[in-house]
Amino acid sequence: MLEELDVKNFALIDSAHVEFNRGFTVLSGETGAGKSILIGSVDFLLGGKASVDQIRKDCHEASVSGLFYLENSDAFKWLEEHGIESEENRVLIRRVVKDTGKSSCWLSGVPVTRADLSEFSAYLIDIHGQHEQQSLMKVSEHRRYLDIYGALTDEVNEFTNYFNQLVEKRKQYELLTANENERKNRIEMLQFAVSEIESAKLKPGEDTELENEESKLSSYEKLYSDVNEINSALDSSNEGSVLSTLKKVLQLASHSSGIDASLSKMEERLQNSFYELDDISRDLKHYEASLVFDPEKLQQVQERLDLIYKLKKKYCQSVNAGIDELLKYLENAQNELETIVHSDENKDALVSQIKELEKIVYTRAKALSEKRKLVSQKMSSEIESILYKLGMKETKFLVKITEKEGNSLIQRCGPYGMDDIEFFICPNPGAALLPLVKIASGGELSRVMLALKTILSAADTMGTLVFDEIDTGIGGEVAISLGEHMKALAQKKQILCITHLASIAVFADNQIKIEKGVEDNSTSTKVFAIEGNERVREIARMLSGDSNSPESLEHACSMLKTYGGC
Repeated sequence: MLEELDVKNFALIDSAHVEFNRGFTVLSGETGAGKSILIGSVDFLLGGKASVDQIRKDCHEASVSGLFYLENSDAFKWLEEHGIESEENRVLIRRVVKDTGKSSCWLSGVPVTRADLSEFSAYLIDIHGQHEQQSLMKVSEHRRYLDIYGALTDEVNEFTNYFNQLVEKRKQYELLTANENERKNRIEMLQFAVSEIESAKLKPGEDTELENEESKLSSYEKLYSDVNEINSALDSSNEGSVLSTLKKVLQLASHSSGIDASLSKMEERLQNSFYELDDISRDLKHYEASLVFDPEKLQQVQERLDLIYKLKKKYCQSVNAGIDELLKYLENAQNELETIVHSDENKDALVSQIKELEKIVYTRAKALSEKRKLVSQKMSSEIESILYKLGMKETKFLVKITEKEGNSLIQRCGPYGMDDIEFFICPNPGAALLPLVKIASGGELSRVMLALKTILSAADTMGTLVFDEIDTGIGGEVAISLGEHMKALAQKKQILCITHLASIAVFADNQIKIEKGVEDNSTSTKVFAIEGNERVREIARMLSGDSNSPESLEHACSMLKTYGGC
């Protein structure tokens, strides 16, 4: 359940703090006041798209924070799996977008990715807006709604996995049985590549070692000169060298520490420095003695590097790739060659696997279809019952299931089974059932979606449902029916609803007003809870556009007494 929402510099909202209660909450205000902006801030908070356009003019960042009381066991499980703790069953979500385009998300102070935030927030709130309502106009979505209602989603996912395996095995079989000339050409190409790379006898990291060796040999004179100069500067046999000077300093330090014991630590550090430099001097002398200019070796190194460069250019995506990428190409080429050369054996194995997968896919598709047919009857009946309460008393609703056509199992089954699923509706008595996507009006779509949300929410543990202007295209008695339904739904869920209709708003347990104003040539949106006389005036405005006329106020008060409370 959403308990608190803080919005700063988001679109037209300068700063808003809203506290939400259980039950049915209505958000109202004049057209253009910013009601959808407030819902948009919630969508942004829960992982929606972030854009610099969401930042209030002349500001550098927009931020939204929300405090949620968790009632979903899946939400607790998700937090535990990600090492995030809730406090008294509550979690604070915060999200920021900066004018640089960068956005950040936190869960109880822990930074998370947008993908993680979206995944977690799916357990908290379900936002229904006009864009989602349009999903009813996509026949492909009807199958998804039926499967969610029938708790078949996991079973469908398992089926999809088997179906994809079958499709992949068929592709492999087709590849093995492709044109024989293409197969021979592929074998020759792979054999040449394997032979060429293998003959190079590459070693991991070899290119890096060779590049270092080339640098050393090609810059021999400079390297020798530098090392020789360092050795001269360190050589203790040279008067005035670093070590001879440091030796004298060490003698003075020893004498000084004999006078003042507090200098003993300093003497010890000087001794350590002397020994370390002396050790370095010896090592550098050995290194200088080992330096030999070998033009033949330089040529060998350069030829080796040239060979590796040509191989990379031929078989890697970039000449800057490492030896590991070449060796990976070799491994893949060897595996593919092995597969193609032994294609007859592989074909027999694939045929066996395909037959087994076909049995599994068909059996599971048939079982899914039977379950869907049983579930569809119950779903149709429940939606009709809810539509009756929402003013569509004579409406008939049908979840129609037909078997896919085709000559092969792949054609007769898709990734989700063997069924084509579509919603049909008949709003008027005596008329024929026709596809919902062809005949439903905006108001009818709103009510069908509300009916779907109602039966789907009963099957999950989602704590909060948000409806953004679900009252489109309705009014009168239908609006009152919708308000009654929302209030009943709010007995089990927290319901937030944007509406323009007073006949819906009067049923709400709580009402929040969104108001737009101009101050110092700056437009801003204010959000605040209303009750008592303020709520009566807002209902009056929603009824007639006049929040002060005695008739509107009396009508508003009468409706609140009848349906809510005044």
